[in-house]
Amino acid sequence: MPSKEAVIAALKDVYDPELGIDIQTLGFVREVKLDKRGAKLDLTMTLTSPMCPHGPAMVRELEERLKRLGLKSVRVELVFDPPWEPSAEVRRLLGL
Repeated sequence: MPSKEAVIAALKDVYDPELGIDIQTLGFVREVKLDKRGAKLDLTMTLTSPMCPHGPAMVRELEERLKRLGLKSVRVELVFDPPWEPSAEVRRLLGL
C-alpha cells in the first residue's frame, strides 16, 4: 500500500488548469489522512473559489491518480473556510 510520501507525490501531478501549478504547491491540500494499512485515504482540500469551473474535474483526476496507487478508498472533501490565499511562493510563481 502507498505511503504518505507517495500520496504527496501524486498530489504534485494534479494541476489547476487555469493557473498551471499543481494543487500541492498551490496549497489547496489542507489535510491528508491515510489509514495505518494504507488502504483508505481521506483528503481535505480547497479551490481558488467555490465557483471554480475546473473543481469537479480536478477532484476526479485526483481520485483516479490516488486509486492508481493501490488505495481501495479515496474520499475528497472540499472546504472553503478559511478561503484560499496564495502563499508568497505562489504569488511569485504567478507574477503577483
